[in-house]
Amino acid sequence: MTTLDDGSADGTTPAATRSGEGRLSDLEAAEDKRAESRRLDHKFELFEAILLSIAAVLAAWTGFQSAKWSGVQANSYAQAGASRVESTRSATKAGQQTTVDVITFTDWLQAAEGEGLLSVPADATATYVPDPNSLSGFLYQRFRPEFATAVNAWIATHPRINPDAPPTPFVMPEYTSAEGADAARLEQQAEDQSATARSANQTSDNYVLMTIVFATVLFFAGISSKMDTFRARAFLLGTATTLLTCAVIVVIVFPKNF
Repeated sequence: MTTLDDGSADGTTPAATRSGEGRLSDLEAAEDKRAESRRLDHKFELFEAILLSIAAVLAAWTGFQSAKWSGVQANSYAQAGASRVESTRSATKAGQQTTVDVITFTDWLQAAEGEGLLSVPADATATYVPDPNSLSGFLYQRFRPEFATAVNAWIATHPRINPDAPPTPFVMPEYTSAEGADAARLEQQAEDQSATARSANQTSDNYVLMTIVFATVLFFAGISSKMDTFRARAFLLGTATTLLTCAVIVVIVFPKNF
């Protein structure tokens, strides 16, 4: 009588059965790995999309701010130029007024000397009273109000008998010029406006730099999607995230212009 081997009724051997089960297990493991890879790839894509969106918006914002601060720079420089023109005009007028003051004062001194008004009187402390009918009085009445105040203060020091009296009214604290003060004020205003322009220019340059940083974030986040390995993709996304975080912190402390 012939005996049957260890095969099953359909002729499949136990070794073949185990081999088939191994291949099925390998296929299931490979499918699980592909599914996990797809899930990880989806997460990467989502993170890349978030980084790209944030970086794109912030790059547009920094570009807008750079343009706004460039406008501030241009306007401030234009205002500084206008202020300097006005300062020069006022300074020129102040110089002309000073020249007129010197000439009229010299003429007044000559007229007063000719009329004997500068000789030492018996009462050396007597107050000077201009005579409108005399040449000196005529000239005195044509002093600028600001200059007349200084002349009166100078006369009050009794320069003919007081060796400590100032030599002329022009060194008196009372001698002022509204045009000269305006010239100084406008010159300082021009300096302040120029400083504002320089500061705006630096701020604009800073925003341009941040625009470049955000563009770099866009580059790293975009190219990471083309990487085949997890390590390369994670490195690029990590670099992009670090740059984005640092740039956001820097931009927050920058001055804003709306």
